Amino acid sequence: MKVFNTSQIKSIDAYTIENEPIESIDLMERAATALFNWFRSKYHKNCRIKIFCGTGNNGGDGLALARLLINSGFNTHIYYLKADAYSTDFLTNLDRLKELTPVLYLVKHQSDFPEIHTDDLVVDALYGSGLSRPIDGIAAQLIEHINSSGAKVIAIDIPSGLFGEANPVPNHNPVIKADYCLSLQFSKLAFFMPENESYVKHWVVIPIGLHPKVIENTSTPYYFTTASSLKTNLFSSSTFAHKGTFGHALILAGAQGMMGAACLCAKAAVRCGAGLVTMHIPKVGYTIAQVSVPEALVSVDKGETHLTDFPPLDKYGAVCVGPGIAQNSDTEQMLINLIKTCRKPMVIDADGLNLLSRNIEILNSTSNTLILTPHPGEFDRLFGKAQSSWKRLERAREMAQKYGVIIVLKGAYTRVVLPDGNVHFNSTGNPGMATGGSGDVLSGIITGLLARGLSPADATITGVYVHGLAGDLAAEEFGQISLCATDIVNYICKTFQHITENDE
Repeated sequence: MKVFNTSQIKSIDAYTIENEPIESIDLMERAATALFNWFRSKYHKNCRIKIFCGTGNNGGDGLALARLLINSGFNTHIYYLKADAYSTDFLTNLDRLKELTPVLYLVKHQSDFPEIHTDDLVVDALYGSGLSRPIDGIAAQLIEHINSSGAKVIAIDIPSGLFGEANPVPNHNPVIKADYCLSLQFSKLAFFMPENESYVKHWVVIPIGLHPKVIENTSTPYYFTTASSLKTNLFSSSTFAHKGTFGHALILAGAQGMMGAACLCAKAAVRCGAGLVTMHIPKVGYTIAQVSVPEALVSVDKGETHLTDFPPLDKYGAVCVGPGIAQNSDTEQMLINLIKTCRKPMVIDADGLNLLSRNIEILNSTSNTLILTPHPGEFDRLFGKAQSSWKRLERAREMAQKYGVIIVLKGAYTRVVLPDGNVHFNSTGNPGMATGGSGDVLSGIITGLLARGLSPADATITGVYVHGLAGDLAAEEFGQISLCATDIVNYICKTFQHITENDE
């Protein structure tokens, strides 16, 4: 699914109107009908709805929706802001509504604000995604009134006051705090930024039939990964396949007191179908590895408590380094030598990233495909502190292109940033996965898929999706609070089953 910026969405709207062809007022009616169908499927007619409309086309959407709700028997009251000028489609829908209902109120000052009860359903149709400056005046006061009501709020297209892309952090602008956002045709980039969570608790895309040709032909660096996006043929195999067919993964991980990270990573690589998995670990972890991951081969480092070197790399198809390796000086030198030497796709995670942050120039010394999997703190140590999630994403795009690496920015809607600057937001995962070892599992999943022969981009995008879906399936069984990394590993097999069955 493509994700466009607000100016592109405006152009796609205009193209649809010109080339479908369809009048803008009829496109608004189509959007209102799609919104109405969502309301009808979710709420009973006895609920009390208050719709607040601005002066432009977002307000027009609200007026058209109000008419459909009233015609269907919903208890609906409409409030619209006074202005010197209104959009043409707003005025058309206002005239249509005036013929139908007396519960239509003009808001000129604060005394016109209605009382909002906690059991009311509030619809925000004040301002759309094209907003370019903070809201002020009576509209800002109305937003504060709505936010303080305690009622459930549903925003049309985007919460009023929120910009479609970059927003200030902290955001002191007046912004509607929406429980649901009904985003027309496309998600908005602002939805994927964690600092906007209080404004967009839940969002759903409402298709309104914009022209498929212009959507296909409009380029964007942003995508949203869903099940239909995955290349499920990547999981197919020959009847005569054997373990050598599915590659050999090398996991360089673990140190004294942190062997769990190595074991979780190796287990995940095994679960993702790597033909063979070898764990290269310090001596102290030998028994732990043999007992905990009997499916894996074990290569023992000469270091007693931490890694100091790596084995010959010729027989391995993919390498992972970092989970639980600690930050000793000889481990740091090992990582430097590995990056200079390795010509196989390589995942770098956890302490591997922390060590890399001290030697970031080493990225200029390799043409190998590196996959870096930082959480926000690790990213900031690698590439400098960012002032917001949007700035961090823009810097990730810059660094991925500069160094030719894949960056996995972990968190809600984990972002996979490719060397060409394209960004793939992930649709799976839940807050219960914010637990120790979850990142080690992700590294193992990606490494296992690399060993199977997937390209670095496909392995990373697919691996992030699989990781999140395994967490979602596990959470359905155990709940989010008690979810742990082992649960994610144990649900990888059901995840692949889920993906392949749904594709049949």
